[in-house]
Amino acid sequence: MTKTFLSLALTGVLLLATPSLAQAACTAEYKAKRDNPLELHYDVAQISGPCTIENARAQLADQLSRRGLILLKVLSVKDQ
Repeated sequence: MTKTFLSLALTGVLLLATPSLAQAACTAEYKAKRDNPLELHYDVAQISGPCTIENARAQLADQLSRRGLILLKVLSVKDQ
């Protein structure tokens, strides 16, 4: 009985953990700039949430503005 309970408990824990493990990381390839003097940046960043260009644009614009950069374009998003 104890083995059955432990087996069921372990199965439950694994089932609860599986969705978070199954979600792949999403990366976004983007271009950004900084003025005075002009600096152009190309980079790839990991984003959270839906792997869409719209979501990447929203997250990156906020992150980059804190670094004094302006997002020019999200080139692509890709599940890893």
